[in-house]
Parts: sequence; C-alpha cells; structure tokens
Amino acid sequence: MLTQTQIDTVKESPGIGWISALRSSAIRGLVEQGHIQMSLFDTRDLAEITSAEYPGERLIACFNPLLAEERKRKRNELLDATEKALAGIARAVARRTRTPLGKVEIGKKAGAVINRFKMAKHFALTIEDGVFAFTRNETSIVREAALDGIYVIRTSEPAERLSSEDAVRSYKSLSQVERVFRTFKGIELLVRPIWHRTEGHVKAHLFLCMLAYYVEWHMRKALAPLLFDDETLTEARKTRHPVKPAETSFSAKQKKIRKVTPDGLPVHSFATLLVALGTRCRNRCRIGASGTVISRLTDPTPLQTKALQLLEL
Repeated sequence: MLTQTQIDTVKESPGIGWISALRSSAIRGLVEQGHIQMSLFDTRDLAEITSAEYPGERLIACFNPLLAEERKRKRNELLDATEKALAGIARAVARRTRTPLGKVEIGKKAGAVINRFKMAKHFALTIEDGVFAFTRNETSIVREAALDGIYVIRTSEPAERLSSEDAVRSYKSLSQVERVFRTFKGIELLVRPIWHRTEGHVKAHLFLCMLAYYVEWHMRKALAPLLFDDETLTEARKTRHPVKPAETSFSAKQKKIRKVTPDGLPVHSFATLLVALGTRCRNRCRIGASGTVISRLTDPTPLQTKALQLLEL
C-alpha cells in the first residue's frame, strides 16, 4: 500500500515511521547501477545499502536462495507452457493453406495465450496473414533471473531504533496487517458497511473498528492454548532468522495433528471457540407460587471453564 505518493504523505506527519519494500523495477535499477551485487550475499543473507535515489532512508537488500530456486522453477514452467501453447497455434496456422488465418485472428489466439501465462515480455512474436512464428527473448529472461531471490526492504526508521534484521522481521509481519483488513471486511467483527458524510464520523468509525480488533487481538493472545494459533509466535518473531522461511513450532504442529490440547480439550479456531462459549445461557427461573424470578447461569463446560480462566473472568 505504501506507494511513493503515500510515503510522501506520511512524511508530512513528523514522528510516523514506516517500512515498505521496493518493486522489482526499482530493484532492477539498483542492480544495474551496481548498488546490489551478488557478492554482498557471499557470507550473509542481508546487507544494508545506500542510494541517492532514496535520501534519508535505509535500504536492506536480502537474498533467499530457496525463493530464488522457486521463482526459477515457476518461470521455467510458465515458459514451457507458453511455448507449448504457441507451438499449437503455429501448427494450426501452418495447416490453413487454402484459407489462411488473418493476422487479427492469429493475434487474438496468441494474445489469449500470452495473457494467460503472463509471459509476454519473454517472447517475441511475428504475426502476419497466414504467418505465425515466435522465439524466446533470452535477454529479458536473463535480466529477470538476475533478481531471483532478491528483495529490498526500505524504512525511515534509524538504525539505533531498528536494526537491519528487525526491519526485515517487522516487514514480514505484513501478514498480520493484511489479516486485520480481512477481519474488518469479513464476518469476525461483523462491522456492516456504513456510509458517512463527515470527516469526524469517518474517524470515529475507524476508531471503533480498531478498538474492536484490539479487544479481539488480546482475546486471541489469551486464548492461544485453546486455538490452533502458534503460542510461541510472538517471541519467535523476535529471534528467528530474518530471511529464511519461518518454521512452525512443535506445539503448534502437535495441536494440528492431534486436535486436542495437553488437557484433553478440543482445539478450536477463534470463530468456533466463540460459538462454543456462546452456548452458555442465562436462564430466568420462576420459583413457587410467589412467582419469584431469579437468573441462573448454566454450569460451564470444561472448555468454557478453561477459556474463562485464560481470560481472567
């Protein structure tokens, strides 16, 4: 979300820091200018670099060999699939000798293939009436392959407040931010669409959404032993390798396999746990001829008891 326009807007508010990542085109520019070289990663996975194009900012270049291998594999698969489909079009064009295919029709067929696999930049096409040929653009392929496994984190935070490693770790918490937006738009908070006419109403609505999620966040942390959530994730994020893929803890793996806690209670998602807690009722009872009415809560189940203990209720 942090485009350059948004970053320029954030800079107008002193004290607000931000972390973002460069797009592939910007990374390619740093590589071609010599700011990023593979020798940077001979003995480590990340290196802090500088560029006059990003004054007052820190750039942390990272290299993940597993990501590089995965991107190479996917690109080769897409190239092969595209080439196979284009070869089929070439054969069909070659067969049509009596009524040759027009270049418009050929272009539509080739365009459908190129758009499906998103490989247009890696192929050169020759299209004429009754003629279709294609070749791989090896220069483009090599140029893209040079960026495999490389990504660059950019931040306004000074080194004394955020180390290079912590900047990368913090950027990876982007998944949490995305989850918040899904929660807002989904069914967890049940926030219905409301159309506001004034700036004050918009800010108040946003504040209430954030406050509701803040409560949910604390509930998730407290109820983690009963959820499929990884209980060690918060502490693990502070110390795990900033570049290598994260690994699920042993306890989280056990919960997913056994689907029960060490206490023998069923493991839930947050949504299903709320449903289970919602089965506890308050009954209104009428006693004797006097008609005295009292309220009585149903006895909690072992699961509800444990949840209430974790929530300190």
